[in-house]
Amino acid sequence: MPEYPDLELYKSHLVRRVLNEPLVALTLKSPFVLRTVEPAVSALIDRPVVEVRRLAKQLVISFDSELHLVIHLMISGRLHWREPGDKKSARNLIAEMVFASGKVQFTEASKKKRASLRVVDAQGLVGLDPGGLEVFAVDADTFTERLQDSGHTLKRALTDQRIVAGIGNAYSDEILLRAKQSPFKLAARLSAQEGEALFDACRSVLTQWSQRLAQECGEAFPKKVTAFHEQMIAHGKYRQPCGVCGAPIQRIRYAENEANYCAGCQTDGKIFADRSLSRLLKGNWPKRLEDLEG
Repeated sequence: MPEYPDLELYKSHLVRRVLNEPLVALTLKSPFVLRTVEPAVSALIDRPVVEVRRLAKQLVISFDSELHLVIHLMISGRLHWREPGDKKSARNLIAEMVFASGKVQFTEASKKKRASLRVVDAQGLVGLDPGGLEVFAVDADTFTERLQDSGHTLKRALTDQRIVAGIGNAYSDEILLRAKQSPFKLAARLSAQEGEALFDACRSVLTQWSQRLAQECGEAFPKKVTAFHEQMIAHGKYRQPCGVCGAPIQRIRYAENEANYCAGCQTDGKIFADRSLSRLLKGNWPKRLEDLEG
């Protein structure tokens, strides 16, 4: 699922292309994509875009008269840009927004139909805000207190949009590795010093990746928006050497998510049991790095 760096990249490129541009047409190619009835889609036509921003993991295109088009990409949703006169249609197209400056094509490469559009007024927009903290808008103490009060593990707290906004499965792995914190540590046990380190890691990882993706993309509209990047140190690097200490990256899968971590950097050598694999290996499941090496 696109997270903070990817969504900020989309936002910056949309601002360049559609800010102050009136919406000429909005065509729905899938009956599942629109999740609201009132206000009607037709209310947006001929109104200029006055702002593009991110709301947690959603993109908000705001029009005059306090009308907002809210895009939630979910796991498989992506945006594409077509210059005026380009009649090419992206694969898996579910919606298309036409401006004089070009077209925004919204696609979803999944049969589960989770990606969505919503047309809302100011009150409706408030209802779509899950309430998570923006790490660049608060201080370390506020951040730490919110995590401590969550009742979650650090991994879950960082990815819960009601607690922290914009961070998901991929970047939470990178953040926790940089902060040298176990994904499975209870947030309530976070010390002030550990909380500050985690807060600094959030800011530095998100800044680094936002800058990297913007530099790689250049002036072209983002095309390779993905949850995994080869330059990542922890996420998607199961069994590969940690870029910090060289120990093999470990992984635990749960539901549709996973936690990737370095036992050497984050858990004092302890290896946590993956449910499916530990059932298979039973007593042979390694408990520590030295057992794995043996």
